[in-house]
Amino acid sequence: MSILDQVSRVAALSSTIVINQGLPPRAQAASNNGDLTKAQVIDLSSNADAGPLLSQHASQGQLVTLTLADSSPLINLLPVLPALSNSPLVINVAYVNLAEALAPRSIVPFILHSSSPQQVYDHALLASRLASFSGRSVLHLFPSQTPASPIERLDDDAIVAIAKQTNSDQVASLTDLENYDAAAVATSAAIGRNLQPLSFTGAAESAPQTAFVTLGAQTAIRDAVLSDPALYLVEVSLLRPFPVAPFVQRISASVTKVIVLEPIYKQPIKWTPLYLDVVGALQDREPRLTVRSAVLGTLPASSNDVAVSLSKLSDDIEQQPPTSARPVLGQLPSSQGSSVSSTISVPKHESSYTKLLDHLFHDRLEILNHPSLTSQLGDVATRPEFALGRARALVADRDSLTEAVNGLLDAAGSSAVVSKELHASLTKWLANKDDPTLSEKAGKDIVGSLEAHPLAHPATTRILELKQHFPATSRWIIGSDAWSYDLGASGLHHLISSSLNVNILLIDNTPYSTRSEVDPSKRKKDAGLYAMNYGEVFVGSIAVYSSYSQSLQALLEADKFRGPSVVLAYLPYETEDTPALSVLKETKLAIDTGYWPLYRWNPTREDEPFFLESEAVKADLQDFLDRQNHLSQLTKSRPELATELVSSLGTKLQEARKGKAKQAYADLLNSMEGPPLLVVFASDGGNAEKVAKRLVNRAKARGVAARLAVMDSVPLEELKQEQYVAFVTSTAGQGEPPQNGRDTFRSLNAAATRGDRLLAGTTMKYSVFAMGDSHYWPRPEDAGYYNKPGKDLDARLELLGAERMAGLGLGDDQDADGPQTGYKLWEPTLWKALGVDSVEVLEAEPEPITNENIKIASNYLRGTIAEGLKDTSTGALAASDGQLTKFHGIYEQDDRDIRDERKDAGLEPAYSFMIRVRMPGGVCDPKQWLAMDRIADERGNGTFKLTTRQTFQFHGVIKKHLKPAIQGINKALLDTIAACGDVNRNVLCSSLPDLSHLHSQVYDYSKRISEHLLPQTTAYHEIWLDKKLVAGDAVKDHEPLYGAYYLPRKFKVAIAVPPTNDVDIFANDVGFIAIADDKGNLSGFNVTAGGGMGVTHSNKKTYPRTGDVLGFCTPDQAHIVAEKIMLTQRDNGNRSDRKNARLKYTIDRMGLDNFKADVEKRLGWQLAPARPFEFTSNIDKFGWTTGYNGKHHFTMFIENGRVQDEPGKEFKTGLQEIAKVHRGNFRLTANQHLVLADVDDADLPEMKRLLSKYGLDNLSYSGLRLSSSACVSFPTCGLAMAESERYLPILIDKVEAICEEHGLRNDSIVMRMTGCPNGCARPYIAEVAFVGKAPGSYLMLLGGGYHGQRLNKIYRENVTEPEILAILRPMIKRYALERHEGEHFGDFVIRAGYISATKSGKEWYDGMGGEGENRARS
Repeated sequence: MSILDQVSRVAALSSTIVINQGLPPRAQAASNNGDLTKAQVIDLSSNADAGPLLSQHASQGQLVTLTLADSSPLINLLPVLPALSNSPLVINVAYVNLAEALAPRSIVPFILHSSSPQQVYDHALLASRLASFSGRSVLHLFPSQTPASPIERLDDDAIVAIAKQTNSDQVASLTDLENYDAAAVATSAAIGRNLQPLSFTGAAESAPQTAFVTLGAQTAIRDAVLSDPALYLVEVSLLRPFPVAPFVQRISASVTKVIVLEPIYKQPIKWTPLYLDVVGALQDREPRLTVRSAVLGTLPASSNDVAVSLSKLSDDIEQQPPTSARPVLGQLPSSQGSSVSSTISVPKHESSYTKLLDHLFHDRLEILNHPSLTSQLGDVATRPEFALGRARALVADRDSLTEAVNGLLDAAGSSAVVSKELHASLTKWLANKDDPTLSEKAGKDIVGSLEAHPLAHPATTRILELKQHFPATSRWIIGSDAWSYDLGASGLHHLISSSLNVNILLIDNTPYSTRSEVDPSKRKKDAGLYAMNYGEVFVGSIAVYSSYSQSLQALLEADKFRGPSVVLAYLPYETEDTPALSVLKETKLAIDTGYWPLYRWNPTREDEPFFLESEAVKADLQDFLDRQNHLSQLTKSRPELATELVSSLGTKLQEARKGKAKQAYADLLNSMEGPPLLVVFASDGGNAEKVAKRLVNRAKARGVAARLAVMDSVPLEELKQEQYVAFVTSTAGQGEPPQNGRDTFRSLNAAATRGDRLLAGTTMKYSVFAMGDSHYWPRPEDAGYYNKPGKDLDARLELLGAERMAGLGLGDDQDADGPQTGYKLWEPTLWKALGVDSVEVLEAEPEPITNENIKIASNYLRGTIAEGLKDTSTGALAASDGQLTKFHGIYEQDDRDIRDERKDAGLEPAYSFMIRVRMPGGVCDPKQWLAMDRIADERGNGTFKLTTRQTFQFHGVIKKHLKPAIQGINKALLDTIAACGDVNRNVLCSSLPDLSHLHSQVYDYSKRISEHLLPQTTAYHEIWLDKKLVAGDAVKDHEPLYGAYYLPRKFKVAIAVPPTNDVDIFANDVGFIAIADDKGNLSGFNVTAGGGMGVTHSNKKTYPRTGDVLGFCTPDQAHIVAEKIMLTQRDNGNRSDRKNARLKYTIDRMGLDNFKADVEKRLGWQLAPARPFEFTSNIDKFGWTTGYNGKHHFTMFIENGRVQDEPGKEFKTGLQEIAKVHRGNFRLTANQHLVLADVDDADLPEMKRLLSKYGLDNLSYSGLRLSSSACVSFPTCGLAMAESERYLPILIDKVEAICEEHGLRNDSIVMRMTGCPNGCARPYIAEVAFVGKAPGSYLMLLGGGYHGQRLNKIYRENVTEPEILAILRPMIKRYALERHEGEHFGDFVIRAGYISATKSGKEWYDGMGGEGENRARS
């Protein structure tokens, strides 16, 4: 553990509140603290202001410890520390700049200094004891570069005991020094080491002449003093209060000189703090002593050399006058304090904005308070006052340059000294001095002319002196939100009032979720509103993690504005280690709720200076305005309606009363029927909801007055009034309650914590049925998570005083009938408790509505979609329509990042829709690409996805944009029908950048198969394209292939061309493996069937499967073969259980031979024997290649297929620019990458230039990253259980570091990740795969075939990131050392005995958990 970790450990065990600023995350800072750690730990970023938190907590009398990794934040604390001097507060500071660390010396009652690791540890304990005992603040300083050495530590109990003693009644009468002595004695007794305010080296009886006083000394100084009787050493550990009496007492009468050594290289004041203390202590000494201050630098390694240096310093002091510069012992750091500056750097996350500025303004960017300036100017260079003063000076210099240029032009009018060329350049510069390009060019011409032909005019000299000001620079000051706390006194006010053409970027890093934790007495003002009220100021509010394009637009507009510009930038993070994913989520919450609105205010725009760009705020505002406008227009056009509108309020009230009366009457009838039962459920996946609904139906059949409710919709106050309540809950995450039950669980836990028995004495009786999966938690230490929500709910209700009417029921997915096994035992106990167990139920229980019911009732996929699109009261569609829109290529989703926040605000989820395009073979032309790009911007969330089905996918399309988006896609000669749903979906085709002579042939067949298997319903054209049926309903739809029921489940077809299996042919329901003849032309296809990826966690009736080869067919037979296989599945697939409805289960149920016979019977002929083929890879081949016809193709890496702009990766803009000039095609790959295809020789240079300009030609990624793939998952996918697309790049960063460590950077290892077990990224044939089970928790699979020919197998059932890295590190190392020539990772882990090979889908669970010594311990 580092010394900072040790200090943090002491703080966590001894304090009530711990604040860490600039330190590693709390888990590391308080490691190994055990169960005794009760402190609330708050992590702050290095540039945050800890003052509000200190004021809030320290003033309450509880021990608060602030630990700083750097002394610079102390400056910001100076205003609050005086008020906290009489509060129990410890501030531990690891300093680089001692002068800065001593800034609060006159404010803080106690200051301790440590110089060795052991002393740091001991003084951390002493500081806690002293603050608790005295009730006053303690500042503990120690060098950040403390030499490493072993230390003796106390156990946790001892640390807690040391800090336990609080101040007594006697403390008030004690002096500060007496308080220190008391605390030091107690701490010394506990640690077994003597803690003294001063320590001494040397013998007073040897009559030393020179005494050195230091803040901790190095061993070399002690040894040197011991070797020279003329020297004496005093080491000071207690700076405040300075121990005057013992210090004076130990300075021998023989001492004539005292030299104070301090490692302060740049003095902010004339005299250093310790020097003043020493002078004050010795001022009454007679005879008077010579007291001098010296700098303690880096000492020689030899103690003999140090002794010589000490003696020389003592002699030199005699010769130097007191006013001379401080002498130095040893060597100063090379930059005399630059080490201080070197610690000042741009925080990692804030580089998002600095990179953005650099990207936009390049060489003309000038950050006036850049940290790099500190090496020459010191820390003052980063302060706003300095930056503003620097800006004034630069503007003044450019004004002087303008004046000199005008002076030279004036001279040209009176003499011929100025040539025509120079005159033209001078005039051109004056006319374009604010233009970035023209001003620089004209300036170079002027300077070149004057240097080549000097003129005898005073203005010439001045122009050459100021030549660096010719280019128009973009000047920026970067500050934090601290500027917003005192707008009148901060640099912001001075900037705005200066009218200078300077831009300021204020970065606010307060996370939305912790916004309420700031000090309420220290209110942050709205800097944007303040600036807008001032007048001629540009103001922008941006968030790069929300809208990249809006951020660019605001920054560019600020730069163009002639005057002050204030840009407020949102970047919510707490520490340097905050993941980018957390920053993204916090940003989305802030933007969606309106906490951080996006806008631009430009007073030069005459039409409308204010431009609001927050979609959520705009939508709410528009809804309000629409309502007001509609009412206003209605009453204006028909005044008689105004009275009706008002009077209708009374009508509504009457209707509400009637409804209430009807409900009361219904309740009365129910009470007459039988006992009342309220069934409440909490369910994420819908299983618990189904059980609850079934329970209600079965209860009603027994005469019970049963009602159904979502758990969170029933407040505790209403529960108290119920007589019988049955709770049904599933298990989410790591033993957490489902989303729609969490508020209830919180309320119950809060009541139980308070000791309330609010259900005692009520009539409520309850029973709980819990649903979970015991196999989900195989480790003994995790067993408590099994059915944890249900068990907790049962226990909490009992604790609150409710009476249990029936015992806890436990449903386990691992039982023979799943949760039904436990349910069948629990339900009869419920009927018995209600007294209806003897009731005979004669009526059959109603069948639940299934997808099959929805399809048959939909009138060929129409449903009520058209009506739902017109309903503006909700952003969603009806549940049944949500199933039908899948057939139209549309999924209903909501933003899960902000789901809880919207729920708390009483809003419905942020509904939006995903649109998937049908594009067989993944080929589009440049016009189509531009159309997709435009639709993403105008109708979606500004990005789009290249999917594993070789097509485009849009996210964030709200309901009112659905129809325009679909129409735009069709206008581009593409469509979305059958891109999803229980039909044949988008047909894959190998991208074949290096085999273009075959691509055109197999691509044609992919289109032919897709068109042949396309649904024939006209519903799509009616709903989305407004094409009506002829003669009304006289013409009825007909589905010649699908029929009214369509297929049991999705159906996927792919075509591969060996040796590249880039479409993962064996993962598809039907596959066609192209077989070429001797001349390289297509002779036919080997046909495969039965592949599929979808699985349900812990349901062993479900499994992935690779396809079997059935035989061979000619090219012209391919579409017919696909049809007959699909029809066999249509007629034999399992329609009663969608989890077992895919073709893979049909084949295993029928048997492969029987299935093939059925297909051949439908064909009327037999498939020929399969022909030989070989696959060597299933990844893309990146880079340039040239086809047989001389056309060039470039395969580029698009990580996880996400086409978007981000700092340093403007891929979306780059591809847009390429599409504008490209004359070939684009090919989307099944691995989510992109091929720039069919580039002519003449266009090759321009394509290479554009690829290079936007970084799209960058292929210097690791082999692991190039072989990776992830599904979308959070925040939009409703099935997601864990992160995928947003997390996999982060995980790969860490895994590829392991690979590089062992020389495997360029080795391809296929790694895939999905957020749920549906398998969209085809994880079950990857060499390494991770499948989401809960947030941060994944199923880990190993052993897939590198060619996509073999399934992997479950290696670990529940792993988090630390476990993933711990597993992979030794495995990768062993692979690097022991692999055979050409052996891939998936093959190696099988040969090395980590996992067994999977030979078929039905055997997928055999051997799961690893082999031999690698087997997971249960």
